[in-house]
Amino acid sequence: MDTIASLFSFITTPVSWVIVQFHSVYGALFGPDTGWAWGLSIVSLVILIRICLIPLFVKQIKATRAMQTLQPEMKKIQERYKNDRQRQSEEMMKLYKETGTNPLSSCLPILAQSPFFFALYHVLNSIASNDTIGVINDRLLESAQKAHIFGAPLAAKFTDSADKVEALNSSLTDVRVVTAIMIVLMSLSQFYTQRQLMTKNVDTTVKTPFMQQQKMLMYVFPVIFAVFGINFPVGVLVYWLTTNVWTMGQQMYVIHNNPTPGSKAQAAYLERLSKHVTRHGKTRNRRERAIVKAIVAKGRDRNEYERKFINGLSKAGLAAQTDGMVIKSESTVAAQAEDGTPTTTGASAPKRQQPKRQSKSQRQSGTAKAAGEPTSLTKSDEPEDDTKPAAAAKKGNAKPAGSTRSKAQSGQRKGPQRPKSPSKK
Repeated sequence: MDTIASLFSFITTPVSWVIVQFHSVYGALFGPDTGWAWGLSIVSLVILIRICLIPLFVKQIKATRAMQTLQPEMKKIQERYKNDRQRQSEEMMKLYKETGTNPLSSCLPILAQSPFFFALYHVLNSIASNDTIGVINDRLLESAQKAHIFGAPLAAKFTDSADKVEALNSSLTDVRVVTAIMIVLMSLSQFYTQRQLMTKNVDTTVKTPFMQQQKMLMYVFPVIFAVFGINFPVGVLVYWLTTNVWTMGQQMYVIHNNPTPGSKAQAAYLERLSKHVTRHGKTRNRRERAIVKAIVAKGRDRNEYERKFINGLSKAGLAAQTDGMVIKSESTVAAQAEDGTPTTTGASAPKRQQPKRQSKSQRQSGTAKAAGEPTSLTKSDEPEDDTKPAAAAKKGNAKPAGSTRSKAQSGQRKGPQRPKSPSKK
């Protein structure tokens, strides 16, 4: 480890200078020889480094999502050229070039942070060895050796011998208890960060080898931290625990506000966004407008949660625009109420009218008109003259020819009907 740390000796001077500047501030508040002054100096160093690495963290998120999107295509290439490794590699590189994706971009924050980590390790190791390094002179070296964090010296390790720990004015029990607790917290924070990434911020509709690799790393990384942690000084454990907590908080913020499409985090986010937009009738800021714009641009390629979001706006009488704005919909949008009764957001739909029931005379009149025959007269419309046929004056005679049903309607033959017998009257 010393050989690896010495390779980053060029950055030990800037790291030691930053620690000393923070120590001068915290030393005035808590005392120059206290563990609070030196411990908070290391924590401030981590925060400063992570703030500078935020642009790389954004690139890491974009690269990780791009790799998740490319997983189906990569799987097809692997199956197509499974017997030709060289052609498989060429097609993979071609795919990366066409999509502008770099697999190493997801490792940029770790790679950029590693020089500072090894430089800090080299500084603390020199303090434990009673050697000056960078801008840390003899006075600061003596002050750092007196600093204790919960009873453990800043430069002590879990594997140190009792004599070396006593030389730093501490006991072996205190050192091992403090370092063990910090190693456990460091491993748990790493595990939780990776777990929330896998359970909340991964597209569950796509099953790829990339997801299996991430799931394996979720259990491998904490073990690696636990194994190597016993060889880290207390100050380095403070550094790594702080950066893990920062990563966990940063990851929670990203999952909450900018989740991966198709993930459970996106479902929760779109549900919150739908409630707000429905209540206020508009989006709040540029970020929300960008998300709505991206969903609208997908069209038929929207996932289940995105379709549910658009349908929820439609039911509320709202419509998402191509620029990300949400406006009131002027068209009639059918909404399904909780009790199953259909409602509308626009003008009411016309009700279906039931046809009125016609009388027998009206039906006969309509049939006669359709057949081209003269319609029969009702009793009130008959002319009052004394020249009615004698057959019509007698009871039991047949009805007038004009009121006779057609053959298609009554099923009877055309022509004069045979009068009924008086005995059947």
